[in-house]
Amino acid sequence: MTPTVVLHGFTGDAGTMEPITSRLAGPVDVPDLPGHGPGPHPADDSAYSIDAMADAVLARHAVPFHMVGYSMGGRIALTAACRHPEQVRSLSLIGASAGLLDPDERAGRASSDDVLAAQIECDLEGFVDSWMANPLFATQARLGSDALAAARAQRLGNDPVALARSLRANSTGRMRPLHHDLARCTMPVALIAGADDEKFVAIARELAAALPSATVHVVEGAGHAAHLEQPDAVAAAILATQSRA
Repeated sequence: MTPTVVLHGFTGDAGTMEPITSRLAGPVDVPDLPGHGPGPHPADDSAYSIDAMADAVLARHAVPFHMVGYSMGGRIALTAACRHPEQVRSLSLIGASAGLLDPDERAGRASSDDVLAAQIECDLEGFVDSWMANPLFATQARLGSDALAAARAQRLGNDPVALARSLRANSTGRMRPLHHDLARCTMPVALIAGADDEKFVAIARELAAALPSATVHVVEGAGHAAHLEQPDAVAAAILATQSRA
């Protein structure tokens, strides 16, 4: 069967994608991305860039495979699909973007991410608490206190130096924008966004207009991390997309 590669978001690890990986068919490959999980972590800063991570993911399988990516992982997955569309059977993106077109916006984002990276290095606990308080993730409160405590513990398990390297290198502000490459992605694409995540619902609709074979799935009762809040609906959207490949 065709393998599926699933990519987690920033501050996550392979285990954070279990709510959907357990619902997918066939072999599922869920790597810890550089700077996340127990390591070992690359010493070369260039290994943490979106392009480098996309190339590393593409090298994991000799045959075309399905790709699923959440947030940062979605940017990596979309980059891989734009670079080598022949290697990607289907693409499912959860709360993901194609980067930032405006140079000033990119510069501002890179600068703000550098500030966050410095905080990670000197105060990982403070960063994690402020990260989890971000309105983007507010809807995860519906998962309950135990789930939030587990998510906090997982994030605190990351190595602060490696996590900061990751943020600096793969910041949306330093990512090569993909908007002019989207027409290359002729594979079936699912653009998944939680209904409560209005920003990424809008981004999904913009991407759908540029991708040749994309379907937008707006998941009710979910925010940015729709795969955590409504895993059945997200897995169903992924499986439907894979069946079109």
